[in-house]
Amino acid sequence: MAVIRPFPGIRPADRYVEDIAALPYDVYNRQEATKEVEGKPYSFLRIDRAEVELNSDIDIYDKKVYEHAREKFDEFINKGYFIQDKKPLLYLYQLEMNGRKQLGIVTCTSVDDYLNNKIKKHELTREVKEQDRINHVDYLDANTGPIFLTYKSKEKINTIINDFVINNEPVHDFRSDDNIGHKIWVIEDDNLIESLVGYFKQIDSFYIADGHHRAASAVKVALKRRKDNPNYNGNEEFNYFLSVIFPDDQLYIMDYNRVVKDLNNLSVEDFINEVEENFIVEKIGLKPFKPTEKYSFGMYVDGDWYKLTAKEGLRLINDPVLSLDVSILYDYLLQPILGIADVRVDKRIDFVGGIRGLDELKRRADTDMEIAFSMYPTKIEELINIADAGKLMPPKSTWFEPKLRSGLFIHKLN
Repeated sequence: MAVIRPFPGIRPADRYVEDIAALPYDVYNRQEATKEVEGKPYSFLRIDRAEVELNSDIDIYDKKVYEHAREKFDEFINKGYFIQDKKPLLYLYQLEMNGRKQLGIVTCTSVDDYLNNKIKKHELTREVKEQDRINHVDYLDANTGPIFLTYKSKEKINTIINDFVINNEPVHDFRSDDNIGHKIWVIEDDNLIESLVGYFKQIDSFYIADGHHRAASAVKVALKRRKDNPNYNGNEEFNYFLSVIFPDDQLYIMDYNRVVKDLNNLSVEDFINEVEENFIVEKIGLKPFKPTEKYSFGMYVDGDWYKLTAKEGLRLINDPVLSLDVSILYDYLLQPILGIADVRVDKRIDFVGGIRGLDELKRRADTDMEIAFSMYPTKIEELINIADAGKLMPPKSTWFEPKLRSGLFIHKLN
């Protein structure tokens, strides 16, 4: 049984919705975030990445950053940029990219479901990133960035949600700078809310698609509040965290590509000879190669593109993690040939989301890197199978598009 719970959302006032909505905090580095907010006084990044308004010599994890985030949040509320709904509600959030739509329910999910593995994870978190969001949530006393969850699609839930969308106008309908369409509906009917809560109780598990650090941080803040309030009864808002939940058959995972700084002291010829031990190598030439099936990889090096196809033995691997394309590339090429020991910390490797296209891979390989690999996207079924098996995916296995916007929904903990 998976729990969802309505909440009295803090949301942008109508006239500020488009200006406040911002991509997630972790899409940008400090310089990019600072550039992004130029000429945008209402951007939620001014709260989510409050260092953009402080001197550049202040560390991004300094408490002054979180204090300023709280000051900015209070300012947005006091000036009426944000308003809070009068009672607990559910919301619907639809994103549209290139004609493809995904419609999710905005709600709160249970800290206990996370602790009991009803909300399943598929990747590890880094402590420094976790602590950053712990501080942010704690200082603001709010979840400001939704966790992106999915579940195995249920026809009854889909029917209820789709009927509501057909018969009700969205309260917000706008297109962001990156040409993503955003629509929001508010569900106020108590009977409908109760019905949806009941149907979601029939769902066995939720799966974190994106937002592992936000989820882990929200849970750790809740545990801290529980320790500070030993007589808590479980109904307090801090026992729940902000989520947007989509059915699995609506989600789109893009390729998450790799670039490597050097060939580990190998010539191109020697490197390719070693690759041929486990992959069939076909020279493509100047035209970029984008894989169209599993066990296929693109490779760009020394001005040419190649198609790599995993040999038969690698196709017989019977393990949900080791059979992933990202695992095969690491286990049989990146680690043994290029000497990449740990992709989480090795500075010789970087990752490029598929939204940036193959030209970005070529550019990186021709400038600050030397070799690039284009990947076939991990499937949502693979993610769910790995989470159900209690295993973890390699880092940077999935790139979800479109990205949820922050600032559209805020959940107060107190």
